[in-house]
Amino acid sequence: MQTRPRLASSAIVERDGRFLLVRRRNPPAADLFAFPGGRAEPGETPEETAIRELFEETGLLGREPRLFETVELFPEDGTPESHFLLSVFRVEAEPETVAVADDDALEAGWFLPEEISRLPVPDSVRACIERLVRAGEAG
Repeated sequence: MQTRPRLASSAIVERDGRFLLVRRRNPPAADLFAFPGGRAEPGETPEETAIRELFEETGLLGREPRLFETVELFPEDGTPESHFLLSVFRVEAEPETVAVADDDALEAGWFLPEEISRLPVPDSVRACIERLVRAGEAG
């Protein structure tokens, strides 16, 4: 039985060719590195979700969200709670602000694309980084 996906958003933040990733504390992506993000709250736009989640997980104040990609994530375990429609945004943040892991994030760090290729990341993150590199938008 197909269910309606839950809405979620994530934020791609780049500084000097490095991308901000957080290591997730909770399922469905526990212990994986991913862009800051999470589930939408009632009444939130996808852009608002991306900005809120970025702040909650890293302390960074995001601005100017631009839709980069929309990905439908299907549950590997078959549970409807893991079916998401993820809106991925490029987001600007103040360059001098330090990212500190909080909320669902165990740690936060800035990684080069080649470092990300060696990290445990969801397929959607890997695909976004590869697309940015191919388009020359990384760095």
